[in-house]
Formats: sequence, structure tokens, C-alpha cells
Amino acid sequence: MKKIYFQIFLSVFLISCSNNKKSNSQTSNNSYPVKLDSLELFDKSRNRKIPVAIFQPKSDTKINNQRVIIFSHGYGENKGGDNMIYSYLTETLASKGYFVISIQHELPTDDLLAMDGDFKVTRKPNWERGTENILYVLNQFKTTNPELDFKHLTLIGHSNGGDMTALFATKYPKLVDKIITMDNRRMPLPRVNHPKVYILRSKNYAADEGVLPTEQEQKKYGMTVQFTPINHSDMDNDATPEERKIIMTNIEKYLNE
Repeated sequence: MKKIYFQIFLSVFLISCSNNKKSNSQTSNNSYPVKLDSLELFDKSRNRKIPVAIFQPKSDTKINNQRVIIFSHGYGENKGGDNMIYSYLTETLASKGYFVISIQHELPTDDLLAMDGDFKVTRKPNWERGTENILYVLNQFKTTNPELDFKHLTLIGHSNGGDMTALFATKYPKLVDKIITMDNRRMPLPRVNHPKVYILRSKNYAADEGVLPTEQEQKKYGMTVQFTPINHSDMDNDATPEERKIIMTNIEKYLNE
């Protein structure tokens, strides 16, 4: 009889621990309506406009310790509006309670991305510019929205935006809690314990040598490399419902770890 009571107690205890763990995560069972705002920042030091889209949950009550996600889009040949073509992801994250800032990195007046040479060299200026965009946007929102939780900042980037994300985490590791790259191919990912590094890979493009961590490095630094059945170019709004689910499921899991 004592053994039965002990088993019941243990089961209740484990369920309680599991519920407590879930309550500490940012993502909840709530699904908020989403508000979209557009803003054009201006970095005087670089004489540069930085358009951003802000996806945030609409709530009658304050969301305590609301975490911030900064998203960087893939290369769009300077046509503009690329920060809006991942709305399946940015809107869903906002509906989960996150404050999502999607930066438009390319302007019509920018030089086109280099298509030859050693990309780690010829594309570095583009990534550097994106890194400075992220830094400027981050500092601006720290000033205008100090109530947000910037201590647990997550950066997410696709393709060329993933390369920017990797470079930012390399240059400013203390400013970021996690990075999630979606099939970045050129900029080597930082081999560090902090920030936490998560990588989603496509099925049709390989990364350049040295970009991805080896299995030994993944174990040493706690890095995650997840291969998917999704084409590189289909990680934006072109993703099918099934592909969107794969991406969102993995990203939500990473955010809650």
C-alpha cells in the first residue's frame, strides 16, 4: 500500500514540475492578435535609413518579461520589402507573445551583393552593414522600449540575413542570448557556449567549408544543426503549410530551451 501511495505522489510531483517548467517559458497557450507597425529609423553616423517592421501582440494586460526577436531577411536584390515576406513566421511569433522586429537591410541605392570571388571576403561589407543595422536598431529600441526583455535577445536570419546574424553574434556575443540561422551558407558560425547557436538547414544547398560546426564542436558548445526537407528559397512565405510547421516547430523549441 505504501508503494502505491509513493507512486501516486511521484506522479503528481513530476506533473507539477513539468507544469512549472512550461509556465516559465515565453510561449504560452495564449494566441494574441497581432499588431503591425512600420518605422523608418535613421542612423546619422552612417547617413543611413533603416526601415523596420514591428510585429507585436495586442493585449489588454502587460506581458511581463516580453522577449525580443530581431529578424534579418535573405538577399532580395535591393528591391525592398523583403522584411515583410516572412510574415508566417514573424506574425506567429508575435502571436505567441514575442516583440518581433524585422529589419529591411537592403536599400535601392546599395551596391548589389557580390556574386564572385571569395564570398567570405567579397560579401563581408554587406554583412558588416547588416550587423551595424542590427546594433543600431537594438540600441534604439532599448531607449524607446526599456520595458522589454533585452537580456534574452534572439536573432533569427535566413540565408544572407543568417550570415549577418552569425557575424553579429561573433562581434557582439554579450548582446545576444540565442541565434537561429535558417540556411546561412557563407559566414562561419561562432563556436561558443554563449550565445546558444541553432541552425536550420535546407535540403538542396550545402554550406561552405567551415561554416557549420563539426559533430565534435556541436557537442562541445551545445550547438544544434537540424536538417530539413525544405528548399533554401522556400523558407520565406513560399513555404507550404507543412514546411511552415516544420520551421515553426523547431524555432519554438529552440526559443523555449
